[in-house]
Formats: sequence, structure tokens, C-alpha cells
Amino acid sequence: MATQRLAPRPFHEPHAERLPLEHPRRSDILAAHTAALANGEAGYIDPESGLFVLTAAYLAERGFCCDQGCRHCPYVE
Repeated sequence: MATQRLAPRPFHEPHAERLPLEHPRRSDILAAHTAALANGEAGYIDPESGLFVLTAAYLAERGFCCDQGCRHCPYVE
């Protein structure tokens, strides 16, 4: 599969539809994501659901959007 174009926003900022500004755990989620990015980890444990969430950097390295609604998808514009 061909590599897709990344959205014009930094990896640490998810699309507003995937993590709304008013989300009650937004700051906790972003802190976990930022720590995972800084440590070069593929993802983090979501502080709300307990599920493993992939980072934008990991998803970008994969090279394409899987259309599964990933919170940190770097391809969603």
C-alpha cells in the first residue's frame, strides 16, 4: 500500500473529532500520549478505558490510515 500524506498538525495534537477539546480526561490522555511519544513507545494505556492506544508517531511510521477511527491518526485532516 502506498504511503499517505500526513495531516498538517503536530503528532501531539489529535484531530478535534477524535479527542474533543471538552473531553473530561483530555489532559490525562494527552499527557499519556506525550510521554509515549517522548519514550519512543508504540502506544500507551488509555487512562479512561484501560485499552492500549497507538501513538501518532507509530501510526505515521506504518504509512497509511487503517480507517478504524484511531484517536491519534496522523492522516485525518
